[in-house]
Amino acid sequence: MGLALGRREVMSDNHDDHEDHDDPPTNVTLEVGRRLRALRKAKGMSLDDVERSSEGRWSASAIGAYERGFRTLSLPRLHELAAFYDVPVSVLLGQQEALPDKPRKLVLDLEALSNVPEAAAIQRFARSIVLERGDFNGRVLSIRRDDLRAICALLQVDTPAAIAQLEAWGALVDSPAAFE
Repeated sequence: MGLALGRREVMSDNHDDHEDHDDPPTNVTLEVGRRLRALRKAKGMSLDDVERSSEGRWSASAIGAYERGFRTLSLPRLHELAAFYDVPVSVLLGQQEALPDKPRKLVLDLEALSNVPEAAAIQRFARSIVLERGDFNGRVLSIRRDDLRAICALLQVDTPAAIAQLEAWGALVDSPAAFE
């Protein structure tokens, strides 16, 4: 029995097309898949781009199956994909990094954001906040809970994925204070 398990572990580490296909998707599998798709799209990548960027580590069809919840990710695979997308595993699992009673304050680096062409909608939104608040320092902007919800809607992702995307763009200033 140990030998068979050892072979299965080796196969699942080296081949992305040997997962169970018959099991119906679970809520967790579907949610992880949804977050994977949101991260990929937020990075402006197609399934083929992922295959090319990973140098064939993941086939486009395998990534698509993970995203649709048709295939279950093993824990090592989950870690590898999190590293590939440059996000903590907790983002893929939908776990909050901060404690609910004291989430960190998010501060946008407006200069860094202005250098990201695919963030045009977020840039326009940030400018509207600046105008509304009369906060014209031009370098940073504190993001409130409602602002973050709007950013999530613009990116069409949940909160962890939106934060991950802003971090990937280098558009967040690290600030440990609580939300306003």
